Amino acid sequence: MMTKQRAASGRDRQDRRDTREDVLIVDGVSARLGGREVLHDVRFTIRPGEFVGLIGSNGAGKTTLLRVILGLVPPAAGKVRVHGNGIGYVPQKIELDPDMPLRARDLVGLGLDGNRLGFPLPSRSRRKLVDEMLRAVDAEHIGNARVGRLSGGEQQRILIAHALISRPGLLLLDEPLANLDIASEQEVVALLARIAREQRIAVLISAHEMNPLLPVMDRIVYLAAGRAASGPTDEVVRGEVLSELYARHVDVIHVHGRVLVVAGRGDGLDIPLDPAAPAAS
Repeated sequence: MMTKQRAASGRDRQDRRDTREDVLIVDGVSARLGGREVLHDVRFTIRPGEFVGLIGSNGAGKTTLLRVILGLVPPAAGKVRVHGNGIGYVPQKIELDPDMPLRARDLVGLGLDGNRLGFPLPSRSRRKLVDEMLRAVDAEHIGNARVGRLSGGEQQRILIAHALISRPGLLLLDEPLANLDIASEQEVVALLARIAREQRIAVLISAHEMNPLLPVMDRIVYLAAGRAASGPTDEVVRGEVLSELYARHVDVIHVHGRVLVVAGRGDGLDIPLDPAAPAAS
């Protein structure tokens, strides 16, 4: 089902949807930062086990939306409801000192009680749970390595395990594919899709580029200038839908299995709306 706040038919379908099973309900959320509106009437829902991509360029409002869902930014209008076992969160960037004597398994364990001062006392049940999380993200072999010396893809696996160890019903990830090579990018996406499917965790992942997510994405939330269109990818990523979202003419081009979103200037030139996409010649 596609929801697009400017299309009455989309909103009607959203309103009729049975939301009793939804893990996350974002209902007409608007937000302001520094007196400027950065989100406007954003609406979507996520169910257990769904893999949803939050797609948009820099400044579209992706991080602000995640912070609203986390309760860190109060909405100016609308509501956010989270059902189930709470939220796991992987932030956009964490600087990890390579010389810090913190093992990967220690960081994972902090997901249980990272709000307490000092390191917790070891226990058999705790070690078992940490081992289980390391297995879940295919990172048993790096559990005793210093987390600051791991590669970008390996660090993402550990951060995902850290977010999952509290058994959340919803996992939010802010640009986890940034600065990863193509192989690591594909591995992280496949891992998240498997976790969503096997553990029935709702996954909302923000990204500039939708193409790495296309093989596994159940639905998309496409943000532009604080406004959103959401639904199945083939219903949202269409020229007429994105043209209305951007308030200018937009073309959606399929090339060699990739999707490029470009906006015409009106002078015969095209400019990519996706910063990772090449301009059409």
